[in-house]
Amino acid sequence: MTGRVEGRVCVVTGAAQGIGATYAKALATEGAKLVISDIDDGTAVADEIKASGGEAIALQNDVSHWQSCQEMAAGALKAFGRIDVLINNAAIFGKLERASIEEISPELFDRVLKVNVGGTFLCTKAVLPAMKKQGYGKIINISTSRIFAGLPFYTHYDASKGAVFGMTRAMAKELGDHGIRVNAIAPGSTMSENVKARTDWRDGGPAAKLAGRSLKRLQDPEDLIGACLYLASAESDFTTGQTLVIDGGGAMW
Repeated sequence: MTGRVEGRVCVVTGAAQGIGATYAKALATEGAKLVISDIDDGTAVADEIKASGGEAIALQNDVSHWQSCQEMAAGALKAFGRIDVLINNAAIFGKLERASIEEISPELFDRVLKVNVGGTFLCTKAVLPAMKKQGYGKIINISTSRIFAGLPFYTHYDASKGAVFGMTRAMAKELGDHGIRVNAIAPGSTMSENVKARTDWRDGGPAAKLAGRSLKRLQDPEDLIGACLYLASAESDFTTGQTLVIDGGGAMW
């Protein structure tokens, strides 16, 4: 029996660590060929996939720069000949300090939007020629359940992920005629390495989030694998423009 994404070429940005690495390794387990794209060196993740019998390459790219995104797409095509799935996971988040509106500098606000919104736009733009040529593709954007809840101290981040939510719908309408499906995952606060290392919670920390969740436990990166595999596979070929909230029932919309 083949895997759910057998033979599909999947580009995952921000995949050198954290949730991106979790997505990449899960896709590889189900038969995908992985492009580990990150501003940091993702060789360790690619090597882990290859050691388990999978296929993967690591590329260093900055999603906020157009030329770098073009190089990412070119590298994927050179290695595997096609691009079937793009997961726009790269974002400024893990080390982003919580801050009030008064504390967020205009420069930081712009930087968060440049990476989180601009990166989603540029990476999508970079893979479109390949996906249009083959008449098929899956783009998976990463938003956040925060945008449905209305929470303080992250206006810069929430603004960026609200934009990603809107872009997902607009892209889906525009690209459907080309056989390209565009959907999003909206995780809750997930216990990745950088989140676990936080000291600046300002809202009571992880335990405080449990009160608003239907499922009373912390969220792990592995909780997002099911949504990722569904949206990357043929199982979701008639699904587009949707955002799956995966946060244990905290935000419902």
